[in-house]
Amino acid sequence: MLKTTCIAAAFLLGILAIANGVFMLIDPEHWYSIVPGVTTTGPFNQHFVRDIGLIFLLLGGAFLLGAARADLRVPFWGTASIWLSGHALFHFWEVAVGICGPSALARDFPAVTLPAVIGLAITAWAVADNAAGRTGMNVATTRDQHSHSTQSYGDL
Repeated sequence: MLKTTCIAAAFLLGILAIANGVFMLIDPEHWYSIVPGVTTTGPFNQHFVRDIGLIFLLLGGAFLLGAARADLRVPFWGTASIWLSGHALFHFWEVAVGICGPSALARDFPAVTLPAVIGLAITAWAVADNAAGRTGMNVATTRDQHSHSTQSYGDL
């Protein structure tokens, strides 16, 4: 049940991130004008919005690939979650230094903080799942694969 929930959460994060990224790439000015709070962060810059759109495509791909391949969950979900967490922490910093008021945290929670929390939670589950050896990619398997690959180099 927990495995299914985590994979479903990763799938949903992936689809939503890709949809957001595509929207940012295709119509950055419309994205800028309709996403709550974005217009208060500075003037519209289509290049910057599209750059971040590319990041969201990568994040979405990472969550989807991790959902499909157990051996990629920890590095892909972990990397995507680190970026999402940094983004969320930056929003908290903006409030702490007075750039935004505290109401920005509540406004941004569903699209900024919640994805980071979910990403960290499913990554923690993937780490535990790896440690338990349920994904088929445990330390012994990795060590055996490494020793076989180094032996083949010695035969050259």
